[in-house]
Amino acid sequence: MILFDYGQTLIAEQAFDGIKGTAAVMEHAVSNRYGYTPEQVQAEAEKINRETGRFTSITEIHNRVFNNYLYESMGIKIDLAPEEYDRIFWDAASPCKVTEGIEVFLEYLWEKGIRTAVVSNIGYSGAALEDRIVRMLPGNHFEFIIATSEYLFRKPCKRIFDLALEKADLKAEDIWFAGDNPVCDIDGARGAGMTPIWYKAALLQETEDRDDVIKITHWNELRDLIEGL
Repeated sequence: MILFDYGQTLIAEQAFDGIKGTAAVMEHAVSNRYGYTPEQVQAEAEKINRETGRFTSITEIHNRVFNNYLYESMGIKIDLAPEEYDRIFWDAASPCKVTEGIEVFLEYLWEKGIRTAVVSNIGYSGAALEDRIVRMLPGNHFEFIIATSEYLFRKPCKRIFDLALEKADLKAEDIWFAGDNPVCDIDGARGAGMTPIWYKAALLQETEDRDDVIKITHWNELRDLIEGL
């Protein structure tokens, strides 16, 4: 089985623009007691992220509870269901496209009988993540899609990889994990006993290197590796 990370692995997202996302959400505000702008709301969101260590902790904060606090504490009422928050914010803040060759590669894996699934560090809901993946990769055969927002722990914590093993009903040595992040994906998968595959084509910035790990810049390279086994 091959497990895939989501962002910059299956889907290449543009650089995150939180102000655009917040502006899109605030178009649905039915009250704004203090007249805050999207820039002010996003600045507060970033302050909360720093205070909580949101993206450096091994635990995940669901966007639903984050948004509940953010908007209500600022006297803003948004007329959106939680799942609509995610879709509207995400589409505006992070336009995306599939990574080159991934659709063909996923179909190749399906034809070869190699199972696939997704494990993503993400604060958006599991429903929002699945919706975006289905929209972008409508022909996928993923057996499950894990959004860490729904399961407390974030990669590289071994617990989230153990959850994937339980869902897959496989041993770690039977799984490859493909991802772009050297710590969360590569170190995390290796620490869980899986074989890490470092996909580097869609990286938004340079990262520290890792020795003794399979590195690819196109999915054809991984296909060739499989064919050679």
